[in-house]
Amino acid sequence: MLELPIVENKTDAASKRQRPDWLKVRLPMGENYRNVRGIVDEFKLHTICQSGSCPNMGECWGAGTATFMILGNVCTRSCSFCAVKTGRPTEYDEDEPRRVAEAIWLMQVKHAVITSVNRDELKDRGAEIWYQTVRAVKERCPETTIETLIPDTKGNWEALGRMISAGQEVVSHNMETVPRLYRKVRPQAKYERSLEQIQRIKHHGKRTKTGIMVGLGETPEEVCQTMDDLVAHGCDILTIGQYLQPTKMHLEVAEFVHPDLFAEYKEIGLQKGFKYVESGPLVRSSYHAERHVF
Repeated sequence: MLELPIVENKTDAASKRQRPDWLKVRLPMGENYRNVRGIVDEFKLHTICQSGSCPNMGECWGAGTATFMILGNVCTRSCSFCAVKTGRPTEYDEDEPRRVAEAIWLMQVKHAVITSVNRDELKDRGAEIWYQTVRAVKERCPETTIETLIPDTKGNWEALGRMISAGQEVVSHNMETVPRLYRKVRPQAKYERSLEQIQRIKHHGKRTKTGIMVGLGETPEEVCQTMDDLVAHGCDILTIGQYLQPTKMHLEVAEFVHPDLFAEYKEIGLQKGFKYVESGPLVRSSYHAERHVF
């Protein structure tokens, strides 16, 4: 399959540390935003929108949608790009599935996205809470479609099976970056293991999805090779977005990728066989997720 020529990234060396205009977003505001914030607070829920410092929170919450994060807000991993707290989780709330379902019902969400922190200390990696949450949403909101953005199960394929067997329409697992950068970006993860996890999800008959970030020092050739690996392992949907440094303690941005290159990545991905590619500076894995149910 013919690939498009890679355009030169138009971010010059002098502006690599200065956020360009195309990455500026509006502050959260509006009645819908306040309503969603009220529901999240009332039911004492976590969202990756807040914990992950998502730049699209104002847009998504203003439209009445949110990505819920279950199993607490403390992660057992220490990925160098992620704003979620790292430590020893203490929260394990068996009533959480009911509260998530009730919040989604009150928000009248047509397509819900649910994610979680990594819970490596749990024997089942949190799979039972995952299963019960999806079932609770399906029972309370039978017309709502669901995408689950699940963590790395560290090769616990029995736990994976339980996580994805509750009736969700889309199952996502983010690769995050190209294999060369894994040790720096995802030190407790393995590139090949995440590819296998996506392949096993596909074998369960699910729509498969993943997301990667650019601007971490990868090359366009490495991005294209990662696309090839994903297609070969049965990935249907790909999201590509700009990495943004959440705090000074996290990895610095290597470069701000120009929107033209994001547009080209989208065309290349579609040529390679992805059914849907969402590619842009502000794209995140759950951004416009309702479009990925087909």
